[in-house]
Amino acid sequence: MVLLLRALAALVGLLLLVALTAAGLAAALFNIQAVDGTLSLSHLASLLALDELRDSIGGWLTDLEAGGPAAAVAALCGAGAVLIGVGLLIGALIPRRERLLIIERSPQGVLSDKRRAAAGALRALAEQPRDVLAAKVRVRPRHRAIGGRARLTLLRGHTTEPGRVLAAARGESQPLAEQLSLRLRVRQRQPRRTRQVS
Repeated sequence: MVLLLRALAALVGLLLLVALTAAGLAAALFNIQAVDGTLSLSHLASLLALDELRDSIGGWLTDLEAGGPAAAVAALCGAGAVLIGVGLLIGALIPRRERLLIIERSPQGVLSDKRRAAAGALRALAEQPRDVLAAKVRVRPRHRAIGGRARLTLLRGHTTEPGRVLAAARGESQPLAEQLSLRLRVRQRQPRRTRQVS
């Protein structure tokens, strides 16, 4: 839920920045000439039809000041706007908590590690064999439980044997995965062939 609020807050913030930038540029551009000029604030107000807008919503604003159904709808809209604002503040201010990989639980406490650190260690071990060109590791910890899953993707050369690369990389990274209580899944792929231009 917090991730959704954070994404929504980022999107609303970006849209507001774009709108403020456009409004600032328009105001600066229409400030070049005097009051009666083409590039003046009075001409900008007439282009935006602000006088007609004031006349059209003036009656509705008068209804809002009195009691009745219109005032009730306005109160509900105001409450909704406040809730949306609170949600955007939560999404913008609450820091994101990284899920930790729980390695061991004991009466003395919980031994845990960040999943990025575990993925980096597994990647370094998987890249030890000479036939492995690169490795990519994704660690998914269990929710409030020991261990998790690790997906290891190997990039091997075109001339190397797939079985040998897989066995070598698994042999290097499997002991650490077992110590971290991770179920390791290894797959491999070849780099894309590029066209040689003569």
